[in-house]
Amino acid sequence: MPRVAITQLRYSFRLYPEPGQARALARAFGCARVVYNDAVRARRDAHTEGHPYPSLSLLSRALVTEAKRRPERAWLGEVSAVVLQQSLRDAEQAYRNFFASLKGERKGPKSEEPRMKSRKDKRATIRFTANARWSITPDDRLNLPKIGPVKVVWSRRLPAVPSSVTVIKDSAGRFFASFVVDTDPAADAERMPATDQSVGIDLGLTHFAVLSDGTKIDSPRFLRRAEKKLKKAQRELSRKQKGSKNRNKARLRVARAHAQVADARREFHHQLSTQLIRENQAIAVEDLAVNALARTRLAKSVHDAGWGSFLTMLEYKAARYGRTLVTIDRFEPTSQVCSTCGTKDGPKPLHVREWTCPACGTLHDRDTNAAINVKTAAGLAVSACRAPVRPEPVLAQREETGSHGIPTADRAA
Repeated sequence: MPRVAITQLRYSFRLYPEPGQARALARAFGCARVVYNDAVRARRDAHTEGHPYPSLSLLSRALVTEAKRRPERAWLGEVSAVVLQQSLRDAEQAYRNFFASLKGERKGPKSEEPRMKSRKDKRATIRFTANARWSITPDDRLNLPKIGPVKVVWSRRLPAVPSSVTVIKDSAGRFFASFVVDTDPAADAERMPATDQSVGIDLGLTHFAVLSDGTKIDSPRFLRRAEKKLKKAQRELSRKQKGSKNRNKARLRVARAHAQVADARREFHHQLSTQLIRENQAIAVEDLAVNALARTRLAKSVHDAGWGSFLTMLEYKAARYGRTLVTIDRFEPTSQVCSTCGTKDGPKPLHVREWTCPACGTLHDRDTNAAINVKTAAGLAVSACRAPVRPEPVLAQREETGSHGIPTADRAA
């Protein structure tokens, strides 16, 4: 099967700016936020007055070029002009997504109307394209215009010259550089050679995943394991006076504790998804209603498992490395059918983990039997030549190729 080429992927690395550089980055974040808000305000005013929406060129001239000449906006000249132009493009893209969602042209949940950004938002970003003349110095620092060379923790080398870099500050006060890089199909083919194996996966809470070959992968339950620490940090935050420096320090401790949980979960998802993609040519999974399950009494456990992000990783990695990911309907009775003879024995309560088929007498492990039925329902039968029968490949998603947000360094997936 021909490999599906992905145009671009992202590689993320931790930044450690010096105090002066951190202040320059904060200034850039603030200027980008102001320009974005000015663009949203101009759109809203035009809509209220019944005028056509201003074009990107008009907004650029009015909100950047001319604004720098006014005393109340003169400080916009202290940051790179590319950062301000990219902020305008972000506002333009946000409105495009909003209108596409209204027309039903955009998949997924409905997009809300773009809102004003706040200096208290948990996440701040600025983007530098190639014309910003950013570079990687000989001593492996990231040299950003009007900011300077920033220390980067490189966990791996970039496979190609990046086309842009986005600097991110998260809620825990950490800085990251996210590079957009074109992929190399030949290198991907060499890294993940074709195989004749296929597998069905049944996702759950007791075990994170059960494979059709009987392998059971325990659920790490990162949030449950960190609950005691999180409760203590949150309790200390609630006792601090609002607006005080101690409260801000306590807020950072809470954010860092949550970030550690999210980083560990993401790393687990990356390692498991890459292992499954490496070992199998075709993978079958069930289409789970994660949003619906997150509204039940199992909500905390469902969010802790992170099925949605795991399936997203499987999807784009399968597309990148020429694998096939098949999603079966969520209403397929995988837990009710005997995988040996095909007899449907009806629904069973969750506490029933083993059952015996009344027709053939086979003793089934509930989860393993479901994983085998997932594989069968996906059509991943094995022919005489031992080659999996595969449907068409899925489209790629532009996602991070490896783990990101790890405090020390992001490891390859």
